[in-house]
Amino acid sequence: MRYPFMKKILAVCALAFAATACAADDLLVAGSVAPDWTLPGSDGSEHSLSDLRQDGAVVLAWFPKADTAGCTQECKSLTENGDKIRQFKVSYFMASVDSIEDNTAFAQKYSADFPILSDETKAVADAYKVLTAFGFARRHTFYIGTDGRILAVDREVNIETAAEDIVAMLEQLGVEKHGAAGASAAGR
Repeated sequence: MRYPFMKKILAVCALAFAATACAADDLLVAGSVAPDWTLPGSDGSEHSLSDLRQDGAVVLAWFPKADTAGCTQECKSLTENGDKIRQFKVSYFMASVDSIEDNTAFAQKYSADFPILSDETKAVADAYKVLTAFGFARRHTFYIGTDGRILAVDREVNIETAAEDIVAMLEQLGVEKHGAAGASAAGR
């Protein structure tokens, strides 16, 4: 660029636009009622938030696109460390706006031992405010309690440590473990 000061002006304008766009999104936060959903999974079943949360907390990990580098790494993290997540009374999923066929192939390719959900209409992604202007989902993870309220949202997902970070958050939230006595902080 011929005029260096223009780079600074453009950068400031871009930041201002991004801040305005984020504020206008009315992002879901801890304490918000989680939008209900029923979505098909890579396991051939339909999964419904209202049914799942009766059995414990729900973790919904949105990702941009099946079979891309970052999403593959996140899927591998959850697959390789799923035993740590399953210590908790929780149902957990990855979810995208990809077709059920794409997500099923993705799950099979990487031996995912958890369902990958497909939101082909993009209605649920829109309700969770993760849908981008480019038509894919942002990489955000939602933790939902048994009362249907959002317990926490991770908008800074680390693809390499996704599973370990989920476990740490479940611990921090006081989500009940299998075999643990007493009620959990996850909405009970």
